[in-house]
Amino acid sequence: MTMSLSAKKRLLTEVQTRGVRLISSEQAHVSRKGGAGPSDHQAIVVDGTPVMVPIYTNSASQSPYTLDDNDSNNIQLLENTIPLTDITYAKSPRFYDLTTKEGIPYSHVATLHSTDVLATTVLQTCIRYDNPKGTCKFCSIGASLEAGQTIAHKSPEQLAEVAKAAVELDGVKHMVMTTGTPNTHDRGAKILCDSVKAVKASVNIPIQVQCEPPKDLSWLQQLKDVGADALGLHLEAVTPEVRDYIMPSKAKVSVHEYMEAFKVAVPIFGWGQVSTYILAGLGDTKESILDICDQLIAIGVYPFVVPFVPISGTALENATPPTAKFMTSILKPLGQKITAANLRSEDIKAGCGRCGACSSLSTFE
Repeated sequence: MTMSLSAKKRLLTEVQTRGVRLISSEQAHVSRKGGAGPSDHQAIVVDGTPVMVPIYTNSASQSPYTLDDNDSNNIQLLENTIPLTDITYAKSPRFYDLTTKEGIPYSHVATLHSTDVLATTVLQTCIRYDNPKGTCKFCSIGASLEAGQTIAHKSPEQLAEVAKAAVELDGVKHMVMTTGTPNTHDRGAKILCDSVKAVKASVNIPIQVQCEPPKDLSWLQQLKDVGADALGLHLEAVTPEVRDYIMPSKAKVSVHEYMEAFKVAVPIFGWGQVSTYILAGLGDTKESILDICDQLIAIGVYPFVVPFVPISGTALENATPPTAKFMTSILKPLGQKITAANLRSEDIKAGCGRCGACSSLSTFE
């Protein structure tokens, strides 16, 4: 059944804020629990649009949305037992069946996000996470490492091997490389440079790199020179009081420092090829988020606003996620602003904004 655009916007925003309640563990397909990035999520396709929906969170366990997959040929998304639309699961990738020569499962090196995105956290440790008084309250970067689902440092050779297989076996279209922040002035840029260079030498795939702004911004040019196609510098929260409370260590890298890095990065990577991740629902108001988005759009940065998901095992696991109404109040005007500025997600070469599965923002463009 085909949905109207307005119904689709509403539904995607609803399931991303409220999650989907699984009736049985067998319903978890291409899902991810813990780690960096979109955690505690299930990848599904709604009316042709891939979407990551929370399934392992406390709020998802109370969601009115469920899946009926008794008929594998006709899986339905239900709201309070009422069928809404047919969905499909993202397929489990074939590269997950392989291991490196050291015997490490490929899935411990990089994972499939959404339906066609390869993602990896190159360095699974972080000076922010390791600081009890400074840990970002929303982050679970160490959870998958503690659970034995990944390895602490993915070597350039391992990443190149897995990326090549993911492209050849599963048709992966682009790659995201993020990293925990090391205690170095480059803040992870050097590790990303080494990783991008190796992958690009092995397979032709667009890559977005993500890190904190390096203290020496010449690293941004070096990332571009080794082959990075897009860049993500993630603010997460936008007002000083929220940043200080939610991520006391990372907040020491001020919004001003991010803005200065954005101004350097856009001429290097191009209009719309630099983005930032903003988690709506951490305490920032609609007005403060839209205000910073206006500033970002003016300099050519794509503001990828996503609903905050309270991840299990974090300090905020029992927090209340934002409502669909709150998200729509941001995403509707933001989508119009993005389109007017020629910053559409479909034009991003690689990364979270191009994928779009963690937010319904692209449907508002």
